[in-house]
Amino acid sequence: MAKRNLTRRQFVTTTVAVGTGSILLGKTALSFPMKSGGMAEDPFRIITLGKTGIKSTLLGMGTGFSGYNRSSNITRAGVAETLIRQAYEKGIRFFDCADSYGTHPFTAAALKGIPRDSYTLGSKMWVGPGGIPESERPDADVVIDRFRKELKTDYLDLIQIHCMTDSKWTDKQKKQMDILENLKVKQIIRGHGVSVHSLEAMEACVDNPWVDVVHVRVNPYGDAMDKSDPAKVIPVIEKLHKAGKGVIGMKLIGNGNFKNDSEKIDASLKYVLGLGTINMIIIGFELPEQIDNYIGRIRKVQL
Repeated sequence: MAKRNLTRRQFVTTTVAVGTGSILLGKTALSFPMKSGGMAEDPFRIITLGKTGIKSTLLGMGTGFSGYNRSSNITRAGVAETLIRQAYEKGIRFFDCADSYGTHPFTAAALKGIPRDSYTLGSKMWVGPGGIPESERPDADVVIDRFRKELKTDYLDLIQIHCMTDSKWTDKQKKQMDILENLKVKQIIRGHGVSVHSLEAMEACVDNPWVDVVHVRVNPYGDAMDKSDPAKVIPVIEKLHKAGKGVIGMKLIGNGNFKNDSEKIDASLKYVLGLGTINMIIIGFELPEQIDNYIGRIRKVQL
């Protein structure tokens, strides 16, 4: 697929009209009540991911619950395309993909015909053993070219190196980091970063200027987090935020461990949104009714 030459205006697509409480993300207008003390949170509030200039909705859709070897719960159930389209129609504008989830073609099909500048696409490249069917691990430029073809897009808003656990990952992945930096200069991607699965890997992000955006596992119970005691993780997330990194919260429902516990879900949403250090949260919807359910839950959060 030939790369489209994007103007700066096309590349930075979001205009925010704060005075009226009106949001234009690309060509899609979203309206919401302006927030003042005591008002409920808005899942469609437009956020900015750190210093990247990438703007999207507070609530994003994760497409990889139980994702591995290019499949996830929603691809195995045959509902990926439908759920992604419904999430967009409800107002969600960030779609979190990864090579290991196998959701690229479903995302492309779901968003076919919708203006590209009205939504934000993130994906993640797998560099370790397992995770994807092939044993080969091509360089990032080759991988991202394939991603663009699978997603039927000229550019990707965010690319992250997936599932880093090593405290030395910034040294070991230097070649891929340099390639991704060059892709950003060429406007093939808008930002780069990492998803982390250890506290040591998260700490390595804080002072590294290459890291634009970090996926962090966060909830008040320590379920599926980098430490079972959230008090050991939250200060590092705060450092990421203070360093100007975009912070995306994942595993708010403990990797599904308390998806049937309404009180825990509400407590986790309130806790994470109340931290003030998480730019965006992603939820891995598996059923259509869950989209409305979480939109409603977020709107009840008082900050």
